Amino acid sequence: MRYGMLLAGAFAAALCTSAAQAVELKLLTAGAFKSTVLALLPDYEKASGNKVSVENDTAGALMKRIAAGESFDVVVITPEAVDKLTSEGKVISGSRTNLARVGVGVMVKEGASKPDISTVDAFKKAVLDAKSISFIDPASGGSSGIYVEKLLERLGIADQVKPKEKLKQGGYVADYIESGQAELGIHQISEILPHAGVTLVGPLPKEIQNYTVYAAGIGAATQHADAAKALIASFSGPSAEALFKSKGMEPGTN
Repeated sequence: MRYGMLLAGAFAAALCTSAAQAVELKLLTAGAFKSTVLALLPDYEKASGNKVSVENDTAGALMKRIAAGESFDVVVITPEAVDKLTSEGKVISGSRTNLARVGVGVMVKEGASKPDISTVDAFKKAVLDAKSISFIDPASGGSSGIYVEKLLERLGIADQVKPKEKLKQGGYVADYIESGQAELGIHQISEILPHAGVTLVGPLPKEIQNYTVYAAGIGAATQHADAAKALIASFSGPSAEALFKSKGMEPGTN
């Protein structure tokens, strides 16, 4: 709560930033948070006069880039990753702020019939009945793809599904569903809703649901710590929470 108040104060201070004091920040963001960040940035840039460049990658790829020495002012990734970066001296201690979480959902092409996925057994049947399945390639480091691969193994259907998998190398699984390259897609809900060519069937059943929490941290090498604090604060207010919900994300830290 205290750090949240400090963030709010930092954002308020950013309102007074003059054009002469404007800076450019580099934001690294993982997976499903990209569209949310891009929607929130205009308000921050207008209020502060600062500019923000955004680079998006899978969580695993971002960790490799940072480990290799890539500089940044703010990173949005999982809390565990932020904590690891903090322990390695890459993120400022105490700067982690949990922003929102997103669950995994199932999609089909717009106009296609929706399979029943209301129970675990129904989900298994839908996956087995589909001619092709797409999700993020686990090897790319995408959190949803890693989870789906393990889930299929846990459900005992991995061997049956493997021959019909159409793995996506990062980006949007919806692209494969919309183009007809795959019949059924599994991805984070916030990565499904923005695409007009696909339909969200629904979230995974609660017994097998998996939430990815997104958290922000300030780069230890930043030259603009106050501006970085203000940027993170702009992701935490009421307008940000409303946007999270519209994109299938749940504001909060759980």
